[in-house]
Amino acid sequence: MGDHALPGTPPVPLTLRKSARARRISLRISQLDGRVTLTYPQGVPEAEALSFARTKEEWIRRHLDDRPDPAVVQFGQTIPIEGQERRIVPAQGRRVQLQGDEIAVPKGAEARRLARFLKELARDRLTGACDDYAAMLGRSYSGLTIRDTRSRWGSCSSAGGLMFSWRLILAPSEILHYVAAHEVAHLIEMNHSPAFWAQVERIFGDYSDQRRWLRDNGTKLHQYRFDAVMS
Repeated sequence: MGDHALPGTPPVPLTLRKSARARRISLRISQLDGRVTLTYPQGVPEAEALSFARTKEEWIRRHLDDRPDPAVVQFGQTIPIEGQERRIVPAQGRRVQLQGDEIAVPKGAEARRLARFLKELARDRLTGACDDYAAMLGRSYSGLTIRDTRSRWGSCSSAGGLMFSWRLILAPSEILHYVAAHEVAHLIEMNHSPAFWAQVERIFGDYSDQRRWLRDNGTKLHQYRFDAVMS
């Protein structure tokens, strides 16, 4: 694997990946972080792969331009929590608190403190949902982990461990519940066969709208940055 860039203004970083399984040169743009990955077969020279990328420069830049701009979390701005837009305001006390259409954060605190609050809220909501769905299936899970994953919304290990992206708390509640049902269904079917989807529908109901929402809007949940000090 190597790092290169398409020339221009601005340059476009490329991650090159030589793959024994690849049958042709291909480009992939991550919908989460905009990373451009150029994959090519073992027998293809690197120069040929880079030449292919240059022929696709217009397509690459167009897709990168369509991605939402990062949103730095700060006072006065809004952020969706369980699908409802909340304005970030200074708190009078020392705790982060939800207050109607506002979320109050102690003045001078880092935005990461708000992220910690949202992670705990996500853990609470996901634990409740997973407990309910697991009970419906007559199964139990071994643990629940919250992370800031960029490649998937959730996972279920062969040992029954569940993992979720805490950013699901930014989505409408039914989206979080759908992802919870999806991963809990893997406790019975560790695949995406018709039998698996039947289990999802059994415990959640019709999931088509929620699955479509994630496909169309999921990238937006990753545009919020919590690594700056609010002012």
